[in-house]
Amino acid sequence: MKFTKMQGAGNDYVYVNCFEECPDNPAEVARKVSNRNFGIGSDGLILIMPSSVADVRMRMFNSDGSESEMCGNGIRCVAKYAYDHGIVGKKEITAETGAGILTLQLFTDTADKVEKVRVNMGEPRLTRAEIPMIGDGAGRVVDEPLNILHSVFRITCVSMGNPHCVIFVDDVENFPVEKYGPLIENHELFPRRTNVEFVHVVSRNEVRQRTWERGAGETLACGTGASAVTVAGVLNNLTERRIVNHLSGGDLEMEWPENGPVFMTGPAVEVFRGEIDI
Repeated sequence: MKFTKMQGAGNDYVYVNCFEECPDNPAEVARKVSNRNFGIGSDGLILIMPSSVADVRMRMFNSDGSESEMCGNGIRCVAKYAYDHGIVGKKEITAETGAGILTLQLFTDTADKVEKVRVNMGEPRLTRAEIPMIGDGAGRVVDEPLNILHSVFRITCVSMGNPHCVIFVDDVENFPVEKYGPLIENHELFPRRTNVEFVHVVSRNEVRQRTWERGAGETLACGTGASAVTVAGVLNNLTERRIVNHLSGGDLEMEWPENGPVFMTGPAVEVFRGEIDI
């Protein structure tokens, strides 16, 4: 199987061009290629596929083999691959995902290679039913208490096509993400599990985020998570509608205009290409 390794703000995936070939069992392949000791090494596997309703289709599998609806950093790399490899020939494209059809604006360098992508991430979904969470389906979860191991966290929950639980903390660099991340990910409140963002507010225009990603553990970046953090910051009156989010793997420019979708702008980088016996 031919593959391309790509990363967006350090969130790295193995990409397969399914216009040419596609694995029969992507969940199994995701587990194999993601292994950083015995495989290629990545946060998961992303398939770039034909679509009947958009320019391309993305399917995304976590490193544990579970399929997720969307990946904000991954979709930017899908756009880069599609343009740089001639699948599409325009600088505004659409991509079909498990979270719906997204529009992406491509920015190229002097060699006409994509270096940055602005993504319309869609409108945030804020009710329990949409996230999903147990409880009153029409209700929102903003600054609600959650008890974990005798600690109380104030959580704000948002779906960006996939579920997110945002927690604002004072010292995110030293926060034990690996301890509390999996406990919240698998909490009974979340029937489909959840991604968890731990966030320090630097200023009203700047935050620092660490992410425990559902099915992958802590990752260097999460684009849907950064979108959820943007929304949660506004809902809690902690940040403005336009911010810079400093993730472990790099920065993302985020914007949530009133009554509209969230926009994310960030890098997309091809690391290397290869071939693996699966």
